[in-house]
Amino acid sequence: MCVTDSNAKEDLVIKNTDHSRWAPVIRALSGRSLAGQFLAFQLLVVAVVLLAVAGFSVAESTREFRDVRGQRLIAVAENVASTPVVRDRYDDPAAAQTLAPEVDRAVALSGAGLAEIIDPAGVVRASSDPSRVGRQTDLGLTRADEGRAWFGDGDIDGVHNLIGQVPLLSSSGEVLAIASVSEPYPSVWGLVSGAGERLLFYLGIGAALGMLASWLLSRRIKRHTGGLEVAEIAGLADHREALLHSIREGVVAVNNEGGITLLNDSAQELLGVAGTAVGRRVDEVGLDPAVVEFLLSGEDRRDVVIATRTRVLALNRRATTSAGRRIGTVTTMRDSTELAALQAQLSSHKSVTDTLRAQTHEFANQLHTISGLVQLGEYDAVRDLVGDLTRRRAEISDAVTRRISDPAVAALLIAKTTLAAESGVALHIDPDSHLGALDPALATDVITLLGNLIDNAVDVSVGSGVARVVVAIADSTGLEVSVSDSGPGVPEHLREAIFARGVTSKSDVPGGRGIGLALVRLVTAQHGGSVEVTDRPGGGATFVARLPGVLARA
Repeated sequence: MCVTDSNAKEDLVIKNTDHSRWAPVIRALSGRSLAGQFLAFQLLVVAVVLLAVAGFSVAESTREFRDVRGQRLIAVAENVASTPVVRDRYDDPAAAQTLAPEVDRAVALSGAGLAEIIDPAGVVRASSDPSRVGRQTDLGLTRADEGRAWFGDGDIDGVHNLIGQVPLLSSSGEVLAIASVSEPYPSVWGLVSGAGERLLFYLGIGAALGMLASWLLSRRIKRHTGGLEVAEIAGLADHREALLHSIREGVVAVNNEGGITLLNDSAQELLGVAGTAVGRRVDEVGLDPAVVEFLLSGEDRRDVVIATRTRVLALNRRATTSAGRRIGTVTTMRDSTELAALQAQLSSHKSVTDTLRAQTHEFANQLHTISGLVQLGEYDAVRDLVGDLTRRRAEISDAVTRRISDPAVAALLIAKTTLAAESGVALHIDPDSHLGALDPALATDVITLLGNLIDNAVDVSVGSGVARVVVAIADSTGLEVSVSDSGPGVPEHLREAIFARGVTSKSDVPGGRGIGLALVRLVTAQHGGSVEVTDRPGGGATFVARLPGVLARA
């Protein structure tokens, strides 16, 4: 895909190397207005309805014609068969002339097409059609030759007819002749027009109203779509999809009911969810609880940092409205994991700088003191002072190195001890602590974790009654780091938020948003571990980070 933006407010050119999935629809509808399409569709529906009604009418009229006219034909045939002259002269050699008036009268009175007298062998003895006298008739379907009245379908001279037949019986029940009256089936058009004139009238009115409604509906839709035709709407939808799924930032749209209505490719990757999450509620797709809380909260928020189990995300949410009515929110998100890592490195460098500054300040004071003693000639005092300083440095280094074998972590603890002392906080290493040498990459992660925990502990302990921070490290089963402070503690309702949102107590951080604890959580999660905060006996808080899969080198 190639997306170029030229003259941003007026000209947006989008070229898609794939053929749009809407292309067949666009080609089929090109050149036709929305109103024309609705009218064409309505006419198609009316035509289908008319055909269905016509078929139903033909079937119903045929059934009605067969039932009603069949009984009528039997009645006419019984009337012919009961006529005395027919009973007396049915076998007369001149029956064709003698009985002609009777069969003609039957046709005239009943409106039938043909009336005949047939002998039991199927030979026509008299007929309203003189050309049929003497012809052989198939009596295979009739029941009249068995002495019963019958009506049914049959072909006469290639024309489909409805036939009614009644036998002439002797006193002993023998069939002497058969009176047959038939009528051709009407044409399909005759059945439809005869049975459905009013129905066709109402259908015509319905079609006219339907076309009018389609025209009004098309105008309404056109008004709501800004005059865009179907092809243009499809093109805009295709461009929208291309834009949303190609931008680097994640985009998540949530409606007022908490359902996800949009989730582009970047958001799927950052949040670790699939595209099937669209249409489901935010709290049903397995998102991090902090992200769920942010997406469902009502107020607008900008540039909120949230640390999930695998990423540090910077989110920005705005409300969306339509016709002056709020319809939901749109949240954009950026991956700030690399930025957070860089910030951690900068923090480490700043910590080293602060430590060097503190040491420089301390050494300057000590050198000034030694210089003054030398000028006064107090050489014994100089020797005692240098010995005391050397002993103190050795005690600090020995307290760390006897328990911590990794040089990078040991150097961090020595530097943090000096820096904490400058802030009036005593940093102690738990006597039971132990840490072997670590791989360089792992040591970097441990330094990030431990340095952020110590910095936060020192910050909250400054000014407390007994300003004290205790660090405990154990590597017997995985790696466990515990940092206790003498500060005010962490309220229980904030013990999850301080990791998820990068909450800090430092007043010099812009917006009051820190990243230290968020990084602690991220590092522990990357190693399959966890971090938690509890109350410290006697006041303060204890942060415990566990990395179960981390083992020091022998």
